[in-house]
Amino acid sequence: MNVRRLIPTAALSCAALLGLTALTACGAEGSGDGRKDGRLDVVASFYPLQFLTEQIGGDHVAVTALTKPGVEPHDLEISARQTAKLNDADAVVYLKGLQPAVDAAVAQADLKTKIDASTLTSMEKHGNEVGGHAAAHDHTTGAEGEQGDEAGGSGGEHGHRHSEAGDDPHIWLDPVKYAEVAKGVGAALAKADPAHAADYRKNTDTLVGRLGALDKEYAAALKNSTALTSRVFITTHAAFGYLAERYGLTEEAINGLDPDSEPSPARIRDLQKMAKADGVTTVFYETLVSDKTAKTLASDASLKTDVLDPLEGITDRSRGTDYFSVMRSNLTALTTALTAK
Repeated sequence: MNVRRLIPTAALSCAALLGLTALTACGAEGSGDGRKDGRLDVVASFYPLQFLTEQIGGDHVAVTALTKPGVEPHDLEISARQTAKLNDADAVVYLKGLQPAVDAAVAQADLKTKIDASTLTSMEKHGNEVGGHAAAHDHTTGAEGEQGDEAGGSGGEHGHRHSEAGDDPHIWLDPVKYAEVAKGVGAALAKADPAHAADYRKNTDTLVGRLGALDKEYAAALKNSTALTSRVFITTHAAFGYLAERYGLTEEAINGLDPDSEPSPARIRDLQKMAKADGVTTVFYETLVSDKTAKTLASDASLKTDVLDPLEGITDRSRGTDYFSVMRSNLTALTTALTAK
């Protein structure tokens, strides 16, 4: 009630100073309908979904990201201000299973349009689970079993519980899956804002085309290349399972799906043996989590280190300014490591 009493006062003040035109603007700004200058007000949970929504929405959307640059998205906690922003928005784009705090906030929010990226493409289990590279190399000792539990390789209770089924959430690192998500987001935005549906469809087609070109670049450099001396790479955590599967590579992760977990001594020994057997030259680390374990493993095994960015956020340390430039930097890093002798 107090807010309603203040609105006429604010409107009269606005009109007295700037006239009737300013009165209209003043009233729209304080309408609380979740829009900014007529644009669709969208909240995105973290960078990959923010970028995708901005590319598709163009001038018709105002996108706010819940995860700020430099924050590890798995560990995000939602503030009261962010919860209020979410409740006032027209739509939210998120990835269920990646950020528990976001999942809880979205479940409680009274939003007409909730776009869950995990429903827009197929989800799979990745990590250091049985049946992956470790099994193929007959790493079936008791020590390997110990590693599987301690590292949280299958996304179980030791990981971030990416979903009830333990699915790998890192779908944006596969350009093909990311394109599938883009199509779903584009359709959802068109439904939420039918007045601009044609533009959303056009922008979606443009983005999907760019992702198709990126997929061809990766396939040419990795899947179809005869220059690779190894198809195995080591990363800090298992973010690149979809990418590896898409382009015929094998990812071995130090920490499984959870970037903050600690590997067992057995896992470290196994990685050292595997690196030597498979001609691995490089241990990849990332910018948003500690590189200590990766550099220790590399030093002990006489390997190089380099950055392979899981693209969970863009910072001044990123090797690029957006999704496409960082993905191409990742391709350069992978190609360099996998063709080295």
